[in-house]
Amino acid sequence: MTSLELMLLYLLAAVLGVVGCRLLKLPPMLGYLLVGVLIGPNALALAQNSESIRHLAEFGVVFLMFVIGLEFNLPKLKSMRKHVFGLGVLQVVFTIALITLGSVFLNSLAPTLWQMSWQTALALSGALAMSSTAIVIKLMSDRLELDTEHGKRVVGVLLFQDLAVVPLLVLIPALNAPPEELIPALLLAALKGAALITLLLTGGQRLMRWWLLLVARRQSEELFVMNVLLITLGLAWLTELAGLSLALGAFIAGMLISETEFKHRVELDIKPFHDILLGLFFITIGMMLDWRIIWDRWAFVLFLFTVPVIFKFGLIAALTRLSGASEGISLRTGLYLAQAGEFGFVLLTLGGQNQLIPADWLNPVLASMVLSMLVSPFIIMNANEWVMKWSASDWLQQSLGMTQIAQKSIDIEKHIIICGYGRCGQNLAKLLKTQKVPYMALDLDLDRVRRAQSHGEQVVYGDAARLQSLMAVGLVRASAVVVTYLENASAMRVLALTKEHAPQVPVIVRTQDDLDLEKLQAAGAAEVVPETIEGSLMLATHALALVGVPMKRVIRMVQEQRNQRYALLKDFDRGSEVED
Repeated sequence: MTSLELMLLYLLAAVLGVVGCRLLKLPPMLGYLLVGVLIGPNALALAQNSESIRHLAEFGVVFLMFVIGLEFNLPKLKSMRKHVFGLGVLQVVFTIALITLGSVFLNSLAPTLWQMSWQTALALSGALAMSSTAIVIKLMSDRLELDTEHGKRVVGVLLFQDLAVVPLLVLIPALNAPPEELIPALLLAALKGAALITLLLTGGQRLMRWWLLLVARRQSEELFVMNVLLITLGLAWLTELAGLSLALGAFIAGMLISETEFKHRVELDIKPFHDILLGLFFITIGMMLDWRIIWDRWAFVLFLFTVPVIFKFGLIAALTRLSGASEGISLRTGLYLAQAGEFGFVLLTLGGQNQLIPADWLNPVLASMVLSMLVSPFIIMNANEWVMKWSASDWLQQSLGMTQIAQKSIDIEKHIIICGYGRCGQNLAKLLKTQKVPYMALDLDLDRVRRAQSHGEQVVYGDAARLQSLMAVGLVRASAVVVTYLENASAMRVLALTKEHAPQVPVIVRTQDDLDLEKLQAAGAAEVVPETIEGSLMLATHALALVGVPMKRVIRMVQEQRNQRYALLKDFDRGSEVED
């Protein structure tokens, strides 16, 4: 098979895998892994995991670390320091320490049954300590859980896991040194890493800003993109030359750029390279999986799948509980982080390349990690139901929360329910107050809710996509429901619940654009307000007024445009206007 044919096969497999996952509402990464298994040498044998493809896939890891470095910033870490450097540190350290010590204990207890050096155990424990940022963040974002109490803890742990990859990338290659040279090798690797990072971060930020500004002034898009690629791959090559990893250099490049004003532009420019090459990396991971070994050693694979998942769930839930969280929050945090992660594949591959992980362990561990990621969406989607059954206190807390919400709204009727109290929800609430229209707002950001309540606002903590929350704020007594956030999946849920339990209450939905307008209207939305269209109409109003078009004509033109899009305004009778 020629290189072109091989590349076309990879692209076709990637497209089909991503389309399948999108239809099933699963993260694309799972599609890449599955098609890699199917087309690999151990299944349909349509493609071989060639050396050239593996080299190309390595750049996927490079750009993944670059993006992580790009998102790394001190203000973000400072705002989440309690969860990142508290719970996150404890999770990674305890996972690595307990797995390594447990392996050493088993090795001394039954050396014939459990033959594993502490170096191998350390490399494997580092891989197993990781959870999937891509899967968890995607599912939590769809479920509007990023700002919940368990969501903040999950994000904090994931952020520290991403940071913990950096020292592990330095540590794992050094573990391959002979026993008498191990300590000097580890010290040398740590010294080189510290010296390189210090050198780049002390003078690198100023130099990076100067260089990017110089290139940007040339006003050439292709030159800027090529420059970003040069910086990323150049620093990756520099760290590899120093005996460290390519990914470490890419991480440093991302950190340097994150402190400049070009951060957001770089994110947009690098995203296509990042997504495509990372997809290729996951396909090559899937191709490594030998289903025949899994079939022959299914009991061992099942053991490697169940034990780490249960162990991580129990450990994270216990650590979260000890940090002061409630039982329900602790259980949810543990369930959300129990699976393996994409960086686990990176560390597992690195351990295999450095002969730390034996071949007879590599495939079963890889299979168990893939299985844990495949079941992760199922675990997360059912987490709330399971926690309610396991934890009586969580059920009681949720019931008390609903009761408190109901107490605040019990005397209100003909009010407007505002789903989401962000900037848009707050502006709507201010306008309703000026007209003395009662309202109740639901939001999942506890800090925002507390600030609003301290100012006397009618805002309560609750998920608008759950029936209990909507009923607690008086859905059946409301005059309207307004969805102010840009989450169409949640908006569809609000529409379905309102249509089923209070069909007489109209629902107004805010969206980013008009792509899902008909879908939302078919689901029962009385009106859909696309943000981009409203923005363009306001821009047109100001532009036409500035060039001298009479204001009455401008207003009439804008009104005509609105009448074409919004059903509620089509029958508007100007003669009925009354000035109060």
